[in-house]
Amino acid sequence: MADLRLLVEEARRTGVLQPLVDLVPCARFLGLALEQSDGGLRARLDFRPELVGNATLPALHGGVLGTLLESAAIYALLWEAPAAGVPKTISLTIEYLHPARAQTTWARSEVSRQGRRVATVRAFAWQDDPGRPVAIASAHLLLRPEP
Repeated sequence: MADLRLLVEEARRTGVLQPLVDLVPCARFLGLALEQSDGGLRARLDFRPELVGNATLPALHGGVLGTLLESAAIYALLWEAPAAGVPKTISLTIEYLHPARAQTTWARSEVSRQGRRVATVRAFAWQDDPGRPVAIASAHLLLRPEP
């Protein structure tokens, strides 16, 4: 893997964020996209029929929403303070607030606390209105030490 700090710096300079998505296999599998927004990153998950968990509504699968939120938390942390490696999830707590309909879903994150080894990040997913999230997550992430 290329030096992570250089990869993040290149993404900041050029605005090409796909190499960051490629760092997280689940995000790459889901087809997640990243966009710069208000000095940070925003994740976008375009709807695909295979992402539906409840076909009667239809609504996105909870695991898909969880992966979106976890990935958004990881990317926010990398964007704010590039590390030697991709942070590893210690714990992830998700609150599912509303069914996520069959449409594009967005996520953004805020780093609440960052220590030397562990960071706490809150992530919010929404569809039509950022003020009405469909799910919220709290993640504790292990920061990779310098080699």
